[in-house]
Amino acid sequence: MSDTTRHDLHDAVIIGGGPAGLAAALMLDRTHRDVVVLDSGTYRNDPTDAMHNVLGFDGVAPAEFRAAAHRTLAAYETVGLRRATAHDVAPLDPASPADGFVVRTDDGDVAARRLLLATGVRDELPPTPGLERLFGTVAAHCPYCHGHEFSGTPVAILGAGPHAARVAGLIERIATRVVVLADGGDVDPQVRAALDARGVAVRPEKVLRLEPLTLPGGHPGARAVLDGAAAEELGGIMVAPTLHQAAPFATRLGLELRESGCVAVDAMARTSMPGVLAAGDLAHTADFPMPVSSVTAAMAAGQLAAASIDADLLAAPR
Repeated sequence: MSDTTRHDLHDAVIIGGGPAGLAAALMLDRTHRDVVVLDSGTYRNDPTDAMHNVLGFDGVAPAEFRAAAHRTLAAYETVGLRRATAHDVAPLDPASPADGFVVRTDDGDVAARRLLLATGVRDELPPTPGLERLFGTVAAHCPYCHGHEFSGTPVAILGAGPHAARVAGLIERIATRVVVLADGGDVDPQVRAALDARGVAVRPEKVLRLEPLTLPGGHPGARAVLDGAAAEELGGIMVAPTLHQAAPFATRLGLELRESGCVAVDAMARTSMPGVLAAGDLAHTADFPMPVSSVTAAMAAGQLAAASIDADLLAAPR
């Protein structure tokens, strides 16, 4: 692609068709920027049947949200939404990344002056048998996004790591009872003290498996089968997945990562490489102790990244 000319370049290419990428596309489209969105068709919230805590879309299936976003974008003319999987990305000129980037896809190459990564993260669940089947419905990672759906039922926190005390505090107003399933692991004394102060029971036994269960009243739930002890019948299970970049592009571009494993960005969504921005739950600013994983936050981050791209292009040589 070394013979690519400025006239061949789109203003921006967005990799990722989730909330962050779609919001960025709308912002840029409304300023008549020439933008291509590459959407692989796979999303972090695929396991769930409904989004929550999204104003105007609470309880709506993620696919319905994306369809509404696509209809909105279709009313504009300068954004091209392509169902294509990106396989690689590189600067057009390694010595001058801000000159543009080329993205190789299963539908041909796309070159653009600026690159926005909105590919999200992948959840690595604890290896508890039966958990994957329940994740996104009875099992969830965010009390803000899914905790309300467990109202009036007993809720377990899987694992007794540092997250357990905080999640217990968030979920105790919702659940009839909170229990921590230590899953045979050690419990840090500080975590134990915090749980004891809240009156949260800790079950030390190994969790052999999680089974789907229908609670009285028809509420979906799960049975935690414990090694050598009575099972726990639950209306919800909170888990703490390990996060991984859903795509390899941050590593291939040599972008700086934070300890969370997410791409380091500044307040304007800029990464450590000129011309590359990142938005959504794959990105992490120093102002937050953790990446913010919500649809609404991703949309806001995408809009901010789009404004940053537009400002950068305005300042760039024509």
